[in-house]
Amino acid sequence: MVKLTDDYLNQANEFTKSKIKLPKYDQTAITKKAQEEPVWVHFGGGNLFRCFHSGIAQQLLNNNHMTSGIVVAETYDEQVIDEIYQAYDNRILSVTMKSDGSFEKELVASVGASVYFNHENETGWKYLTNVFENPTLQLATFSITEKGYSLTDIQGDLTPAAQADIKNGPEAPVTNMGAVAHLLYARYLRNQAPIAMVSTDNFSQNGERLKKAILTIAQGWKDNRLVESGFLDYLQDRQKVTFPWSMIDRITPNPAETVAEKLKADGFEDYQIVHTRKHTNIAPFGNTEEVHYLVIEDDFPNGRPPLEEAGVLMTDRQTVNDADQMKVTACLNPLHTALAIFGCLLGYKSIAEEVANPDLLALIKNLGYQEDLPVVKDPKIINPKDFIDQLINKRLPNKNIPDTPQRIASDTSQKIPIRYGVTIQSYLDDSQRSVDDLEFIPLILAGWCRYLMGVDDQGETFTPSPDPMLEQLQDRVADIKLGKNTDVHQHLQPILNNSEIFGNDLYAINLGNKVEQYFAQMITDKNAVKQTIKNTVATKGCYK
Repeated sequence: MVKLTDDYLNQANEFTKSKIKLPKYDQTAITKKAQEEPVWVHFGGGNLFRCFHSGIAQQLLNNNHMTSGIVVAETYDEQVIDEIYQAYDNRILSVTMKSDGSFEKELVASVGASVYFNHENETGWKYLTNVFENPTLQLATFSITEKGYSLTDIQGDLTPAAQADIKNGPEAPVTNMGAVAHLLYARYLRNQAPIAMVSTDNFSQNGERLKKAILTIAQGWKDNRLVESGFLDYLQDRQKVTFPWSMIDRITPNPAETVAEKLKADGFEDYQIVHTRKHTNIAPFGNTEEVHYLVIEDDFPNGRPPLEEAGVLMTDRQTVNDADQMKVTACLNPLHTALAIFGCLLGYKSIAEEVANPDLLALIKNLGYQEDLPVVKDPKIINPKDFIDQLINKRLPNKNIPDTPQRIASDTSQKIPIRYGVTIQSYLDDSQRSVDDLEFIPLILAGWCRYLMGVDDQGETFTPSPDPMLEQLQDRVADIKLGKNTDVHQHLQPILNNSEIFGNDLYAINLGNKVEQYFAQMITDKNAVKQTIKNTVATKGCYK
């Protein structure tokens, strides 16, 4: 048996027996360098970092393009640091689950230090403050999920926590954004050294969201005379502080029991999955897909490691935005959401199982190639058709990826205006096209309305995934019964005319009636969803 904490430099043969690829550097040396001359801080020690960012750093360290390990700052869950990072000497076993069914295992040792960064943890708070005061620090990256940036409630008002941070000043803020602003203020006071603050969270214009949040806190501090007035100037000087945009794409599910069992069988001792008190699912290993993209706006005022040497695509802001829009509005997310909706209705528990269904596969092909691709803007840095080809032929069918439609169906009401509304608007804006030609987007929107009923295609109830609008939307369809005469327009009209959900009043653009027609077909009886998909693919699609 081999353990993560074994001496990989002197016991390489033991790791080789378990088919684990090893670092080409001494972790002790890169840890020492991280203490003395930190270069890269990462906020968020979760599975995406462990399987993606840490691997980028590993490649750079292996090839002597970087000599300092990453400093990981976990902002949410102290158990992650205590029981996963420090318990295993900050090492990670990265497991790439390939589409051919094989696993590729690599011991990653690119983390030079790890801390729980919270004002209540005095040691971690002081340590990271000192790191930010060091002028050698070039960049901070983030994977803290979209809610980690939030300072406002659903009405757009500052939350009580954000208000408290603004009132109390930079010494002990409680929000993530207040804590990061504290670090930047410490850097400003010490030396005003430049730095790039790089959000790599999976939402559009992420750098702008990060910048706005930090400036909201800083402006509040300035207004309350809790910081020097020059701090705001520092944050807004692009020679000093930048907030580059990025596009990130890699499916990294929670650690899977099937992977844990395979590791155990291969002679790896540290396979136990940890379920923390704060409901984080994490393990000494991380599992991920082999395909990945990271596109970053190249705007680093204090220099940077040669990230492009590890496969990161460095470019300008417009190209980042175009790549993100390609993925989110056309070539990946709309297809994923369609599978999520219909997967829940048809009783699937696996995305890979769904795309083995010829009708569902044809559905997403017609959506991607027939309706989305003609209006998507080519970012040039990634070919949109090749991207969809890879998604449909390699990524989605990967049975190794333990991803479920139920997970992806979360917050669908918040996703629809981007994942479908943008394409609809592109058809409206193009005089050479007509929304009348759209069939599969209306079918999917009808499927979502059918999903809101909480009744699957066999007539059995199921629990829809969490969504902030779920309760009020379900009220509109609560009394619809399969096989019963229903005034579909009366029920759906208050949903389909909501431009906040769809980007337009669907009736005003002549799509509402088509959605109603597909919905009406789906409630005629059991198996009506399945049959509606089959019929639409057969009669309306270029892909059968």
